[in-house]
Amino acid sequence: MACLRKAGDFLAVIKPNDQKHQADLQRLLGLRPIDDDFMRCLFKDNILLAELVLRIITGKPDLVITACQTQKDMKRLAGARSICLDAYGTDSSGKKYDMEVQRSDKGAEPHRARYHSSVMDVENLDAGQQFCELPDTYTIFIIEKDFYGMNKPVYSIERMNLDTGKPFEDGEHILYVNGEYRDGSDIGKLMHDFNCTEADDMNFKLMADRTRYLKENPKGVSEMCRIMEDMRNESLKEGIKEGIKEGMKEAALRMLAARKYALEEIANISGLSLEEVNKLKTERNT
Repeated sequence: MACLRKAGDFLAVIKPNDQKHQADLQRLLGLRPIDDDFMRCLFKDNILLAELVLRIITGKPDLVITACQTQKDMKRLAGARSICLDAYGTDSSGKKYDMEVQRSDKGAEPHRARYHSSVMDVENLDAGQQFCELPDTYTIFIIEKDFYGMNKPVYSIERMNLDTGKPFEDGEHILYVNGEYRDGSDIGKLMHDFNCTEADDMNFKLMADRTRYLKENPKGVSEMCRIMEDMRNESLKEGIKEGIKEGMKEAALRMLAARKYALEEIANISGLSLEEVNKLKTERNT
């Protein structure tokens, strides 16, 4: 096995009946850094690579990353929607960075960016702390297409006082990175690398070395296959949960149509909250 160089080499030695594993190996060959499942492994335990990418995107060549986590779960308010950050980093001055890759525009709509930013705020202010102790936060969406269609490498979103025309200076920063941007600058080269399937075609050695490890080293290939299996299981669980939820809604709608049950009864029988039952009733009557 030590002589195997690429994920494709595994195809010749795996058992013929292991179709899922074979499909994963074939899929791995076509993955790029801008693909979510590849991104999961790309920055894992690789602070130097995260630092390189953030330096280029933010335009801060002296930025020093002291910690970086991939797939960081954030939920500090009971009942609130949780999020899982692709790559969550902290720099030497305490600033926080959430770096997300999004293949589609839908995954990067402004309300999502706002929510990611707000969750980072909640995560980073404890009871007893002053509001002025909130660290600056950077929510960064790297999107496959040019989200705003102006052929700029990075679109910076900042709050401002509309009456004074001056920045609000609350420390919140949102950046949309144009994955289609190409030129001879570092950001243009970086976006080229984010869309590469082959390490040999990449400009930045740190990116190429990590890609080569995940696609050509047996340990790296095994790590990627585990990630793809985990993502498959996550999707299955989400699908089951969604199906159960839809069944609960259907049951509630039938009881609403029968007009025999109080809203509290419908909530208890269907398993929905009273608020959800009220919402279904309103939607049904409009």
